[in-house]
Amino acid sequence: MFSWLPQLNPQVRILAWGRFLSEIGTGFTLFYAPIFFVNQVGLSATEVGLALGSASISGILGRILGGLFSDSPKWGRRPTLLLSSAISAVASLVLAITVNFSTLVLGNLLSGFGIGLYWPATEAMVADLTEGEQRREAYAVTRLADNLGLGIGVILAGALIGSSGTYRLLFVIDAISFVVFFAVVYLAIQETYRPSPSREEREGNNSSMQGWVAALGDRRLVVFVLVNVIFTTYVSQIQSTLPLYFSKTGFSAIAISGLFSWQMIVAILGLMPASRVLRRFSHPQALCVSALLWAMGFILIWVTGVAEFGHLAWAILGMGLFAVATVSYTPSASSLVADIAPSNLRGVYLSINSLCWAAGYAIGPTLGGYAMDQNRSIVYGFWVFLALSVIVTIGILQYLDRILLKHN
Repeated sequence: MFSWLPQLNPQVRILAWGRFLSEIGTGFTLFYAPIFFVNQVGLSATEVGLALGSASISGILGRILGGLFSDSPKWGRRPTLLLSSAISAVASLVLAITVNFSTLVLGNLLSGFGIGLYWPATEAMVADLTEGEQRREAYAVTRLADNLGLGIGVILAGALIGSSGTYRLLFVIDAISFVVFFAVVYLAIQETYRPSPSREEREGNNSSMQGWVAALGDRRLVVFVLVNVIFTTYVSQIQSTLPLYFSKTGFSAIAISGLFSWQMIVAILGLMPASRVLRRFSHPQALCVSALLWAMGFILIWVTGVAEFGHLAWAILGMGLFAVATVSYTPSASSLVADIAPSNLRGVYLSINSLCWAAGYAIGPTLGGYAMDQNRSIVYGFWVFLALSVIVTIGILQYLDRILLKHN
């Protein structure tokens, strides 16, 4: 499946396969959960937005522990991934039986914690197995596996909903996918963290705290955190706000499924070409390109709602731009953090990077859900506001680029 891709460590390829299988299950629920909980369970868009955002509360704890566990000689990357998979499977089963707001919050809290544990460990594992320019390509390959899995999951979920309308089964399938990922990690993935015994003995129990102090004292990382929270807020709109917006605009469930399938197809086809084209740029410059694409996409989504005709065509264009914007962002962002992180603190640095996703997914669904419950002018103006925010994003990226040049 990945034979035409860059030659990478076999463990990276196995990890990519595991992520591919896991993301198929995630694709079953990712875009349909908001619609299900609003239209069938009967919760308001604001309640669903708050519940989805609550995952970021536990996600913060999960990411902090994920970074600490990943850098711990007593844990490491592999056991952290196993724990993450087990918790995520339970979370999906809780969401499958959700009938009210409190159960929805519980399921999302468990889901957020499992996801929080997952990202620092898997990103650190990729960094351990690669170096230099190969690292950006390795992150691109694993993201490609994610997108392939999500795309297949979205298509299969759309077909299942179209034929049976059984939304709850989607969450059961998601739980099964986490069990499959657990099996892949347990049977085929080796531990990649190799701590120095002398350093462990010297630093003792204070090593974790010292790692966080060192990371938070790195100005490059702190500035990146500011801009990365904005980017993750953008990404969260695709998964939480856009399904509700398209539903309000009058698109059917099948049309919405088609739009998200299209977005995934563009992401899959565009990820490796985008990664190779952006190789000539520094990481901040590549992220500026992504920011401009996000702005253009938000404008097209605004046009989708206000145009007198061609709503579907504008939505298709907007989703295509979001796909290219996403694949321009994710490999560069992960590579930037892995490149500036000391080898013994990769888990902590990538934990902080992952915390940006927790923050973005706390802000994005809550803000978007609130906007979707307001009058038409706010519903449509929300996308214009997001497009204008890109000015701030690019300003921070320019400043970060200057800092990195001085440091080098």
